[in-house]
Amino acid sequence: MSDRQIDLMQGQERSHWIRLRTLIVLRWVAITGQLIAITVAQQLYNLQLDLVLCLLAVGISVISNMLAIFVFPVNKRLSEFENLLMVLFDLLQLGFLLFLTGGLNNPFTLLVLAPVTISAAMMGLRSTLVVGGTAIILVTLLAEFHIPLRTAQGFILRIPDVFIFGNWTAIVIAILFIGANSFRISTEMRRMSDAVAATQLALSREQKLTDLGGVVAAAAHELGTPLATIKLASGELIDELDAQPDLREDAVLIREQAERCRDILRDMGRAGKDDLHLRQAPLSTVIHEAAEPHLNRGKEIHFDEAPLEDGSFQQPTILRKPEIIHGLRNLVQNAVDFSRTTVWIKSTWNDEKISLHIHDDGRGFSPHLLGRIGDPFMRRRRSETDRKQRPEYQGMGLGLFIAKTLLERTGAELKFANGASEPPPHPSDRPGAIVVVSWPRGKIDAQFGENAVPKGKNKWIEV
Repeated sequence: MSDRQIDLMQGQERSHWIRLRTLIVLRWVAITGQLIAITVAQQLYNLQLDLVLCLLAVGISVISNMLAIFVFPVNKRLSEFENLLMVLFDLLQLGFLLFLTGGLNNPFTLLVLAPVTISAAMMGLRSTLVVGGTAIILVTLLAEFHIPLRTAQGFILRIPDVFIFGNWTAIVIAILFIGANSFRISTEMRRMSDAVAATQLALSREQKLTDLGGVVAAAAHELGTPLATIKLASGELIDELDAQPDLREDAVLIREQAERCRDILRDMGRAGKDDLHLRQAPLSTVIHEAAEPHLNRGKEIHFDEAPLEDGSFQQPTILRKPEIIHGLRNLVQNAVDFSRTTVWIKSTWNDEKISLHIHDDGRGFSPHLLGRIGDPFMRRRRSETDRKQRPEYQGMGLGLFIAKTLLERTGAELKFANGASEPPPHPSDRPGAIVVVSWPRGKIDAQFGENAVPKGKNKWIEV
């Protein structure tokens, strides 16, 4: 794993850390509620509480909050371990207060669900299990060990044992159910947030590369004439300076450097040019550009273009968008990574739609994962053979998610399936993965429809 990937993972982890100020505010709300409950129970209902110990339990929370306010800065963010300690402290403080006020006979026992829900929403699986397990142990102990509630006349307030067992069962089930659901939902939200951020980063990078290529290509085009003039003039000087070898060497050097500048600009300008003509390209050109980084990776890539039965023979000219190029590039990369020897890319079109089939001769998608393909950070258990064939692959599904998201932005619909590969002239019944990308033609057609590239002269580049 590269240093950049490690830094990115650490940055994503820190982005989920919770502000200490948020927990402090929540704790102040809990302290206020506890004081109100103690006051009402004693003054309104004349319950005999151990007021000193109850106020001690609340006072510990007050002191911890004051220390957190004065010791740590306002923008302090808690790591997962620090957050775990804070939540465990609140859970134990609540358990001690419930011990003093009747245990499971106290209806406020339901409040033990609050720390479990907070941990499930903000922390990892291990920390959530620790908090949930601690909550279940506390509830179990409170069912047997507690100071009973007494009225002013000395009567003990308690509910039948069957209701105590019912309360314990309901609270344990609630801890498991609410904790599991909160953890699953928050995990999905975090994964989606990270994946969308990665998609935006990929699109931004592709857009910058496209823009840079456009500037370089424009520079190569505009500097072509002066460089040719310099080369021509220096050639004439070389012929006229035979008698002056020192000056002749300078003229030769000028011509060589002019040729070098021309070659450099020509090579750099192959990335493209952002003008009215190169904002569009034939379908096959865009597909080849997307697949180009993977052409020399030891796998054969076959391209096939053919109109559908009701389509014209001339292939369409489509928009040369970074989303399309980067999305298709990710799909081709995935096919090359998991193919055995060959990948086939077939494009078809008619007046209504444009389709692209990417098919490899690998083992195909796992059947139980077909419905989840395109979800971010999708994991599966890898065999030892998988690790040897592609040790750098982590099985997170982020590349497919980025490709799916970028292509769907352009109006595409993606389908993932497995099928028998039948590429002429070597038909094979070996199953392979198939990705079908389909656009309504009006979404990416660069000559007709709402997205047609305007015709006319290019504008001057303003510096």
